[in-house]
Amino acid sequence: MEAIPPVPPRILIVDDDDSVRDVISVLLREEGYNCVVASGAEMALDLAGQEETPLVISDMKMPGKDGLWLLEQLRERYPDTSVIMLTGYGDTESAVDCLRRGAVDYLLKPPKLTDLIRAIERALAKRRIELARKRYQKKLERKVRDRTTELRHALRDIAHTYQSTLLALVSALDAREHETSDHSLRVVRYTSAIAERMGIKGPELDEIGRGALLHDIGKIGVPDAVLLKPGKLTPEEWLEMRKHPDIGFQMIQNIPFLATPAQIVLSHQERWDGQGYPRNLRGQEIHIGARIFAVADTLDAMTCDRPYRKGTTFANAIAEISRCAGTQFDREVVRAFLDIGEQALVKLKEDMHSRKLTLVQSEMQAHDAEATLARLSEEMDDLDQTIPGPTAPGRGPVSAPPGVPGGAPGATGPGVVLSVLAGGRQGNPRD
Repeated sequence: MEAIPPVPPRILIVDDDDSVRDVISVLLREEGYNCVVASGAEMALDLAGQEETPLVISDMKMPGKDGLWLLEQLRERYPDTSVIMLTGYGDTESAVDCLRRGAVDYLLKPPKLTDLIRAIERALAKRRIELARKRYQKKLERKVRDRTTELRHALRDIAHTYQSTLLALVSALDAREHETSDHSLRVVRYTSAIAERMGIKGPELDEIGRGALLHDIGKIGVPDAVLLKPGKLTPEEWLEMRKHPDIGFQMIQNIPFLATPAQIVLSHQERWDGQGYPRNLRGQEIHIGARIFAVADTLDAMTCDRPYRKGTTFANAIAEISRCAGTQFDREVVRAFLDIGEQALVKLKEDMHSRKLTLVQSEMQAHDAEATLARLSEEMDDLDQTIPGPTAPGRGPVSAPPGVPGGAPGATGPGVVLSVLAGGRQGNPRD
């Protein structure tokens, strides 16, 4: 099988002198090049746009638009096109100017055929190298983008895993303290709302949210007799309870992405006036996340029912927090808290409660659907065992049992079974 010869490159020759243009085109065609001619710069620009043109050989001095104008237009519109400039003047400054503007070579008119061929070969070789470099660069950029996307997805998965782990840990702690179910999640929502009102966003907002979520993680180290005691604590028991910020800090301080939340965990019981614990910090010494959390935690504690008291109204809690601004709480944080407003705070709690109910209902529906499927599967197995095979010897017609067409009225037929099977999966989040 004969190899298909390569298509000769297209060369556009631009010169207002017909004789020069024709001589160059004839010589280059004899050398195997595909030549196209133009008598002016504007005509050459139109021809270059009609078909890919690897190389343009242009005279510098032409009536109207000159060769330098054509060179600039080609570099702007068709940057992969190489340009060789021709001139009748041996002006070094003009040659430098052409090369500076993007020409690959500069020849005097009339050029020697050998010099012209060498210039063409150099220009086309340089173009091939440049195109190969661009292809490699694009391929490399595409690989970098793909790897970056993969890395971003991996980091997102890791972050999701971290967050899920933290939520599971906090849920276990909330479950241990029966009277404070979902307390941590509500406090996170209140804390984030106040922080956003103060203009905090991005990674800093996420870290404050994690600190609020983990604020009581140290209670894992508090004995049940103290943590779950229904009545008031004795002074000795209070000493045990007050250890939980330090315990929580020691638990998570060496986890790099929890370095800032660890500071919030350690400081979440501090007060603006320095009367808190464990380090008696005051004012700006307390991490801003802990100052915000203190307001959010107080709101949730006051508005939720406990075994030993009923929760108060949001209006009363807001009034009390406002009264303690400057002593227990940071005034700036309280100001942002008040800007949110009572209705918005109530809605935050209601929305969380609604989402929890929806999730619980979905789980119950999924459980019921699975139970229905299991029961129907057992009934279908029993049904198969009661129907004889089509070639059973010595057996007469058998009446259809309940659940089969022709059976007892009100029975569950296959059509109903299929309907239940289909309906039982609707709304199942596992699907």
